[in-house]
Amino acid sequence: MENPLQLKCLNHISLVCRSVEKSVDFYQNILGFFPVKRPGSFNFSGAWLFNYGIGIHLLQSDNPDSMPKIGGINPKNNHISFQCESMALLEKKLKELNVEYVKSGVEEGGINVDQLFFHDPNGYMIELCNCDILPVTPLPVDSIQSSCSLTNRNVRRQRQQEQQVQLQVQKIEHVVWRN
Repeated sequence: MENPLQLKCLNHISLVCRSVEKSVDFYQNILGFFPVKRPGSFNFSGAWLFNYGIGIHLLQSDNPDSMPKIGGINPKNNHISFQCESMALLEKKLKELNVEYVKSGVEEGGINVDQLFFHDPNGYMIELCNCDILPVTPLPVDSIQSSCSLTNRNVRRQRQQEQQVQLQVQKIEHVVWRN
């Protein structure tokens, strides 16, 4: 697959907060992030945290009262997902901390993925899962139903490259077989 923008990895996500202090407490004490130095040239309140190879940048809302109300936990809403090692330990910890959560799961080809969903203090949905047990399987070109032309173009290009390699291998095999 091509990498036209030369991307390497997810660096950080930025979240607007009702209270940076409550959010720091949540991300630090529940999810295990730790505060890191934030550039002093910023002229607005916030905090930076880091762990698991990604950063979370918390930005104080200029008008916390105008932020959307926290609704029910819906796994089909936008969310940030973290993989975890022990779902049982995680669920126990959330219960100890009185964090309201919803359990869900996915089954694919006999593989069962467990998921726990809950909100941070600002209403952002967090998912904790053991999704790494589910294989990442590229789709064949014929089955892609994406409307994203760039994705389709890249997949077609990759498929064409694969077909060219297969033709070259067949030609080599044919020459070797004839000799």
